[in-house]
Amino acid sequence: MDFSAVIKFLQQFETARVMAYIQAMDLNELMQHPYFLTGVGVTAVIAYLMHWRLLLVLVMSITGFIYLLSYTLAQGTSLENGIPADALGVLILGGAFIIFVSIYLLFIRSD
Repeated sequence: MDFSAVIKFLQQFETARVMAYIQAMDLNELMQHPYFLTGVGVTAVIAYLMHWRLLLVLVMSITGFIYLLSYTLAQGTSLENGIPADALGVLILGGAFIIFVSIYLLFIRSD
């Protein structure tokens, strides 16, 4: 058996290449990409139908944080005169809300 094709495929996942890809990734572009949105939607529906609460909360939390970060970065965050900007307040309150909902769905609510 010749595993050269498999080795060549796995070399694409070298740590330096993966890190360069992550650093070059744009969150705003990711949130508007149809394949990403379709994948998240299908994963969430399957997790809901199969009653996989942990996967559902994980998908919803990560997607919520990505959207929240892309929104905040698009609005700009400046700390002029020591008073946080509105976008920074949205980031803090939105993050707290996502964490609260995640804790509620994982630990407090029981079906």
